[in-house]
Amino acid sequence: MPAAEHIAVRDLTLAYGDFVVQRNLNFSIRRGDIFIIMGGSGCGKSTLLRAMIGLKRPDRGDVYYDGRPFWDAGESEREQTKRRFGTTFQAGALWSSMTLAENIGLVLRQYTDLDEAGIREVARCKLMLVGLAGFEDYYPSEISGGMKKRAGLARAMALDPEILFFDEPSAGLDPLSARRLDDLILELRDSLGTTVVVVTHELASIFAIGNNSVFLDADSRTQLATGDPRALRDGHPDFRVRNFLQRGAAPREQQPA
Repeated sequence: MPAAEHIAVRDLTLAYGDFVVQRNLNFSIRRGDIFIIMGGSGCGKSTLLRAMIGLKRPDRGDVYYDGRPFWDAGESEREQTKRRFGTTFQAGALWSSMTLAENIGLVLRQYTDLDEAGIREVARCKLMLVGLAGFEDYYPSEISGGMKKRAGLARAMALDPEILFFDEPSAGLDPLSARRLDDLILELRDSLGTTVVVVTHELASIFAIGNNSVFLDADSRTQLATGDPRALRDGHPDFRVRNFLQRGAAPREQQPA
């Protein structure tokens, strides 16, 4: 059976005042997809992500989760929907004055009834899940950039979200750290059944983890393609899509286990 549609973007137009960033976006994300939002600089990838996670209201259209509109819902229903999300940002967005465990605990303290011992145990488990066992009492300044990315992911997973959103997860990482993060995203999807949405322009990550995608174009200000990025690379009729996905060296493919 085909995977169920988890997220749908329908007739979405995004603008800042009179400036239209993207118009008429339409695509679907299946449950369990690793979905890539891709395109060149300035095409509106992060703006689209902000509309999907509830930070920017679209000028037209809506985002549907399990068939229910997000922006057309009331505020309390939107807040309930957002509880299903986990989001990581480019810089990790960790509080520098808090340890890694305290960063995760901040979310748990706000949204759960766990006592301090329970919060500490959940934080420990989440850090262990991303390969940071034993780093509970480290501060962000004491760990590497790749470790900060993983700590940000552990915090995003604090409430066991069914959808994870990433904004340029590999930005600023060396190739080995970026590959490890890609592998971790795959492991989490496979073990937890999480739907993953990733904003990136990095070809290595696009082909290593993505099985579905949308390509945004800055010039026409709309999507030019949607589907498996490998299929788009190899046979899409629009040269702008092929040029983006065929640029540089041959892309890194995820090797079978």
